Amino acid sequence: MAVLTGTLAMAQSSKEVNWTYSSKKIADKTYEIHMTATIGGDYHLYAQDAGGEGPIPTAFTFTKSPLLDLEGAPKEKGQLIKKFESAWNHDVKYYERTVDFVQVVKLKSNVKTNLSGKVEFMVCDDHECLPPATVDIKVNIGG
Repeated sequence: MAVLTGTLAMAQSSKEVNWTYSSKKIADKTYEIHMTATIGGDYHLYAQDAGGEGPIPTAFTFTKSPLLDLEGAPKEKGQLIKKFESAWNHDVKYYERTVDFVQVVKLKSNVKTNLSGKVEFMVCDDHECLPPATVDIKVNIGG
């Protein structure tokens, strides 16, 4: 039984969050990149500004490209919850079930390329937090 418990404790946050990526043209050479997290079970995913010390906020790191520029930081679209968590002893901000992170990018010319990078995140439920995870991002743009 101890082996099973150890295995469960080793589960990564990535097992509870399914990431999907898409791009949508919103103007000439300008695209919205949607990075959508679908969160499993009773887990919640922390916002980019999780609020205070403790929880690992969701963080995006994009690979620099000479073909495109990022317009600001990713915006969060979803039902933001702000709640006191005794584990951290302060209010935290998070999402349940789903959240869409939207990054606007502008191509420097009419080319086909991709936006790539990584997202680091952590999920918790009312009883435990899973270790943080990092997953790759790759979204085709233009063309």
